Amino acid sequence: MREMEVFRETVGDWVSGGPDAPAGERARELAGLLGVRTVVLLEGLSDLAAVDALAARRGRDLAAEGVCVVSMGGAMNVGRYAALLGPPGLGLRLTGLCDEREQPFYDRGLTRARARASAQEVFVCAADLEDELIRALGTERVEEIVETEGDLRPWQTFLHQPAQQGRPRHQQLRRFLGTKKGRKIRYGTLLVEALDEGRVPAPLDALLANV
Repeated sequence: MREMEVFRETVGDWVSGGPDAPAGERARELAGLLGVRTVVLLEGLSDLAAVDALAARRGRDLAAEGVCVVSMGGAMNVGRYAALLGPPGLGLRLTGLCDEREQPFYDRGLTRARARASAQEVFVCAADLEDELIRALGTERVEEIVETEGDLRPWQTFLHQPAQQGRPRHQQLRRFLGTKKGRKIRYGTLLVEALDEGRVPAPLDALLANV
C-alpha cells in the first residue's frame, strides 16, 4: 500500500525535524486515514525486508491490517520514534525486533516514552537476524543461495581473506552479507523465502504472531 509508505516517510521526516516539525500533523492525519494501530520498530532495512518477506509468505498484508513496519536507521533512534508514535504522541501500539546487544536501547527508549505501560513486546535475536536465519537454514543451504544469486566468486574471494581463516562458517557467512551495500537487504528477503515454515527463527515468528 503506497499510502503506508508515505506515512513511513512522513514519520521519518517528523523524527528528523523534532516533535514540533510540520510533518507531525501530517503523520497524525495519515495515521487516522490509514487506520494505523501498530508500529513495528526495526533497526535497519534488512530487518524490514525479512519481516515483509515473512508476512508475504503467510499471505498477510500488514499495511491493510493497520501495521506499519519502520526501519529506524539504528537502535539508538528508538527513543525518538517511541516518543512520537507511542503514548506521548500518536498513541499507537509499539512492538519491535532487535539484536540482543541493542535491547537496552529499546528498553530505555520505550520506558521513557511510557510505552511499557501497555505491555508492549520486543523480540530479541541472540546475535542479529541474519545470524538467526543462517542457523535456521544451515550453512550449506545458505551457500547454495549465495551461488544461485551469482555471488559465488565474491564469496570465495572473501573466504581467502586472512581475517576469515579459522572462523566458523556461519560467522563467515554473516560477515559476508554485510560486506557490500544492499547485500544484507537482498538476502534478508532471500533467506526468509528459502525457509521451511517450521524453521522460522523464534523472534521473527513471534513478532509476526504479535501484530
